[in-house]
Amino acid sequence: MTYEERKAQVLSYLGKTVRIGIDRPIGYVHKKEKYTLTYKINYGYIPEVLGGDGEELDVYLMGVDTPVEEYEARIIAIVHRENDVEDKLVAAPEGMSFSAEEIRAAVDFQEKYYLSHIQLAE
Repeated sequence: MTYEERKAQVLSYLGKTVRIGIDRPIGYVHKKEKYTLTYKINYGYIPEVLGGDGEELDVYLMGVDTPVEEYEARIIAIVHRENDVEDKLVAAPEGMSFSAEEIRAAVDFQEKYYLSHIQLAE
């Protein structure tokens, strides 16, 4: 997937409602090679939609404070990674919204390792 295709793909999801599979619920501990991540929010993917890394397109789920296995939510933002091959979508339950600062605080447990910026849906 080219850079342009990757950006067009994530932009196409802004404002849409999607079904998310959650593979790293709140509290999940992911041991990486150089560090360990504890997920502070639900994190998953859009089934059968491949992202820039060739795996399913990743989604942070805001506004759901308990672990879930799947969820239907609206895409409210994109975390554009400038030094990686993938971007992340940000979803929230219908009717909920969050500022870029609130999103940054919620996803920083993972995004602190990347140069990224947040684009909100209009």
